[in-house]
Amino acid sequence: MGETPPLSDFPKIHCPFIRQTFKVNREQWKEHGAKLKLRKPEVYLAVNQVNPGFEWVFDDPDTIAVEKLDGTNVKILTEAGRLITVQNRKNVIDPLQIIKGKTFLMEGIFMSIGKGLVKADGEQAGEIIGPKLQGNPYKLDLHEWYPFEKAVAHLSYKSFLEHERTYENLDSWFHKWLFSRYFTKRASKLGLDEKVMAEGVVFYNLKRRAEGKTNMAKLRRDMFDWYYSDKIEIYDFDKNPSN
Repeated sequence: MGETPPLSDFPKIHCPFIRQTFKVNREQWKEHGAKLKLRKPEVYLAVNQVNPGFEWVFDDPDTIAVEKLDGTNVKILTEAGRLITVQNRKNVIDPLQIIKGKTFLMEGIFMSIGKGLVKADGEQAGEIIGPKLQGNPYKLDLHEWYPFEKAVAHLSYKSFLEHERTYENLDSWFHKWLFSRYFTKRASKLGLDEKVMAEGVVFYNLKRRAEGKTNMAKLRRDMFDWYYSDKIEIYDFDKNPSN
């Protein structure tokens, strides 16, 4: 049996706002940069200008905002109920490589198979979340693969449709009110009275997808200045550039 060809890589998803690079205080960066995931003494922030071609995020009523889960992207291919290919970004994962392999990825997939989240046939994409990924913000004991299709159906924010879609409103929402829908649902089942912040959102427009147009965009909390400014001084930042 020949090798299965690799699956397509995940498409690059752009921010609906223009982003610009700003220098930060180098000494403060040395102290806090690693925790804030800053490789250089600079930040790459969204400013109050719509990224050309992404006007639909703000003016199309069919656009929805879905929680962006904080884990790692994994695609799978199944045929007649058999797991054929597992791919983490461009890296093809051997599901039988149990010694020095990424077994936590397979744990996530098999946990989701047990929950009925994996189709018997076809290519599916999703996010693996859990203890070994991104500091485990959802406080999971085991890993889980969460299909993007399920996220669109169950992790969208109704509040996005109830307010004017401006930079100022999104800035405020992401800063104080963008709670993880995934964790809130999980906490409710476990009787936990706590919340965690979402990493961000992915904007989807399924009508535009059917028309073959650009239909996805992403916005994360770390694209706003307040994410850093309580620890690191940002130089020459203007969220409302004139040009």
